[in-house]
Amino acid sequence: MHADEIVITPDLVRRLVTTQFPPWRTLELGAINTDGTVNAIFRLGTDKAVRLCRVPWGARDAEREASVLPLLAPHLPFRIPRVLGVGKPQGTYPWTWLVTDWIEGVSPEPTTLLAPERVAADLARFVTAMRRITPSGTETAYRGGPLIDRDAQTRTAIARVAGMIDTVAALAVWEEALRAPTWDGPPTWVHADLLPGNLLTHQGRLSGVLDFATAGMGDPACDLIPAWTLLPEGARGIFRSAVDADEAMWIRGRARALSIALIALPYYRATNPNFAEMARWTIHEILADARRHST
Repeated sequence: MHADEIVITPDLVRRLVTTQFPPWRTLELGAINTDGTVNAIFRLGTDKAVRLCRVPWGARDAEREASVLPLLAPHLPFRIPRVLGVGKPQGTYPWTWLVTDWIEGVSPEPTTLLAPERVAADLARFVTAMRRITPSGTETAYRGGPLIDRDAQTRTAIARVAGMIDTVAALAVWEEALRAPTWDGPPTWVHADLLPGNLLTHQGRLSGVLDFATAGMGDPACDLIPAWTLLPEGARGIFRSAVDADEAMWIRGRARALSIALIALPYYRATNPNFAEMARWTIHEILADARRHST
């Protein structure tokens, strides 16, 4: 998917586990096929997962998660990964890596959600619980700053998807958000990457949330993105009401979801079709949402 990606094979992971965590060396190891773009995931035995970064720009993610996950877990209503081991660089693998517990569930898809209204309510519980966590000197979340920080790359992305989507409508949504009031309250804890691939559902309910490398302090609108990346129109209002998003926050959250999707669509169209399709679905939902609210 990336020009600077390293190849992570089961043999490599087996060597790392055997050397650094000998008690687990005989456990069955299997690669997990996901739409993830930064990390390779392997199941170790029945109750563990191994997570290894693929690209240099995610090299600090494991260290970041190792410090953040224990801080957040006691305050959240759904399971998040529990760190069981922190692996070190070894041989051809150059970065820190993690062994966590295994959380049962599957990554949801917007068109096949069994109970979107219940998932919307569950997501709202998670988002509001994150906001209530007392700050502890942590760093700003990835994408946690004002929208203007993403203006140049979003406009570049809009130019790149010309012919694939209605770029005039996309630009209008983006510019409306830039004119909206910025967040003037204290920064809150946000996950900042609540895409479907970082969520798990089981029997129609949210069962876990993954990948906290982007988490930190920021605009709470950051965590509204699943309203358009996952939830259908009928469940969107349930989510909005439960997270108490005013008009300005909602507009900023919609623009954040749009920016992510606009950047992802051309980048992953050939290398990760499922992720690109999620981006296309998100853009469609956002533009339809904007049309409904302008009439």
